[in-house]
Amino acid sequence: MKSRQQEFAKWKYGAFLHFNMGTFHDKEWVTGYEDPLSFNPTSNIDCNQWMKVIKAAGMKYAVLTVKHTGGWCLWDSKYTTHDIASFKNYKNGKGDIVRDFVNACRKHGIKVGFYYCMPGDYSGNSLNGRTDLHGLPLEAQGDYSGFIKKQMTELLTNYGKIDLLWVDQTQNRYTAKDWVDLLNTIHGLQPGCVVVANNEHSYEKTDVCSYEYNYFKKVDMNQALPKAGNGNVSEVSDCIDATDRWFWHTGEKGVKSVDAIVGMLRMCNERSTNYLLDIPAGRDGKISPLYSNQLKNIWKKYMGK
Repeated sequence: MKSRQQEFAKWKYGAFLHFNMGTFHDKEWVTGYEDPLSFNPTSNIDCNQWMKVIKAAGMKYAVLTVKHTGGWCLWDSKYTTHDIASFKNYKNGKGDIVRDFVNACRKHGIKVGFYYCMPGDYSGNSLNGRTDLHGLPLEAQGDYSGFIKKQMTELLTNYGKIDLLWVDQTQNRYTAKDWVDLLNTIHGLQPGCVVVANNEHSYEKTDVCSYEYNYFKKVDMNQALPKAGNGNVSEVSDCIDATDRWFWHTGEKGVKSVDAIVGMLRMCNERSTNYLLDIPAGRDGKISPLYSNQLKNIWKKYMGK
């Protein structure tokens, strides 16, 4: 584990890329019952544009939401039809955004990270009598942990070296008992892959301590950031969006100030902590000028220029 932590600690600053079905529904959490034809970018999804923005911002790694709460997979998974093959309005279902993302990361010298969401209760009152899928495709019903292990194996064997796997909701009530076994499976497939279990602070369950700042700052500031003097290799996740939204929404509401984000980045790095800042792509498949311009300003200020 120590070598994974030492490698991760070098990266300092990364990009979170929330882009999935929620992008096309103005929602942070979707249910999995969305019409797959609604995944309909207005132009080509440009992962190379993402990486140019990320590199110009001084970021060293990128994490893409390859499966979020709706269970929709941005690759063609052989274990479900709830995936990019059903997005007929995008490359007639023949695309592979995960492959495009990985290739773009490598082309631009950015470390490759995947976000994968575990089961949970994400649907609220929006199901209208339908079965709650709990963030996974129908094919996962009855064996969530087994299904997740198969999909993790796809992600960690079909795309070459993956630098980081960011896993959300690991302590959910459906699969928490199996998390350590799955963590061992991940490390068995790719021993060098850093696993970030969101909001987990025990090294038995994560490679680095994780803090979801924009959530816990509203709930418990003691859980929102590592304390001053922290020596544990950690990561803080946050949003560039002024209203703390992870996904792009119609009518962007503005961005957090340069001073606020530079302050967070410096504070995190002083506390042995990487800062993962979310910069979601929009329905045109690109990171907007609102975000890219602010990122340039942030980096200039951080570098003292």
